[in-house]
Amino acid sequence: MRQTAPEGHGPVRYGPHAPDPGLPVLPELAAVLAAAAGLPAAEPAGGGPVLREAACGYWWRRGLRSHPEDVAAAPGPEPLLLALLAAHGGDVLLPRPCPAWWTPQARLLGRPAYHVPTTAECGGIPDPFALLETVRRVRAEGGHPALLLLSVADDPTATVAPPELVRETCEAAVAEGMHIISDETWRDTLHRPHDTVLLSPAEMCPDDVTVLYDLAGALAPPAWPAAVARFPPAAPSAGRRARTLDFLTALGAVLPAPVAAAAAHALGEPGEVTDRIAAATALHARVATAAHRALLTAGALARPPQAGRHLYADLGPLRAGLAARGVNDSMELEEYLSARLGAPAPGGHRFGDELGALRVRLATGPLLGTTPEERLESLGAPDPLELPHVAAALTTFGSAFETLRPHGPV
Repeated sequence: MRQTAPEGHGPVRYGPHAPDPGLPVLPELAAVLAAAAGLPAAEPAGGGPVLREAACGYWWRRGLRSHPEDVAAAPGPEPLLLALLAAHGGDVLLPRPCPAWWTPQARLLGRPAYHVPTTAECGGIPDPFALLETVRRVRAEGGHPALLLLSVADDPTATVAPPELVRETCEAAVAEGMHIISDETWRDTLHRPHDTVLLSPAEMCPDDVTVLYDLAGALAPPAWPAAVARFPPAAPSAGRRARTLDFLTALGAVLPAPVAAAAAHALGEPGEVTDRIAAATALHARVATAAHRALLTAGALARPPQAGRHLYADLGPLRAGLAARGVNDSMELEEYLSARLGAPAPGGHRFGDELGALRVRLATGPLLGTTPEERLESLGAPDPLELPHVAAALTTFGSAFETLRPHGPV
């Protein structure tokens, strides 16, 4: 079959991955996986009792009452979300922008998916008034809006939604009879955990929210795909969980036993895991702040990063400089910046934004160093910005945007 789009552009199979941590695997976690390599039995669909108990403990420590019968696990968030959507009928509503992997899941099932604008303050959560208007319009056109996907700590915008907005949007969705899937992958990567309030929708609407958590956000390396879902601890959700397990079984989406053992260990949050999370989050926060400053200095727009290991920049103010280089939309922007920075820079079209909007997600992982030794040095440095390899990476990063200013050379 002839490929009509350049590799790396439109097709789902070339879609961007979540921002990589850019750090070597924690040795203690690798040891757990290696010790379980000889286990002969496969995990059951939805995860075994040890993994599900560990997930319950993780959520209990965050104020969410959970029991093993309320939990399902899968080898990564994509098959888990696919099974959740398949187990729940109706049309899907998503914020704009949203994670690049959400919309393909709905399309794969043939479900209509409608993007709802977010507020100027943050991403991840639809504006409640825009949500109600979208629901009204979809119903008027004969649709059945039944599911709302959202993320309080967001990819791609790296923002954290304020509790009052989360409450207003969730109450609006529930009042319209919608079920909510809350992707909380990035909740453990808050840049200022003591100053930022993260409120899970499941805390406010306990009977109407399923929580999805990808361990690659903070607890485990992306190379070991593992995700867990927490269903509402109420009787009606039992049928939805059973249907989810049916779909996971049909897909063969079961966790390998060694990965399940490592995931359970990480979900237990022993000291070495929490120490690594705290150090890695602080490192990415410092680098993201410096990258954000460089973007603003060059004249670009970007919300201050509050979570994760990425930024979401709007290069609309630099449109003239980009046009002079043949860049007129986010697809061309992705190609230009990926080559200029030497790292993937997915355009906003990947996340549901308009093609003509010059928006791009920029990861901080590539700024930590080019070798495992440099990255570990960055992780342990009192001030990583003073390290030569980090300083050089940030200089290269800043110059890629500074040259787009009206006075910059072509």
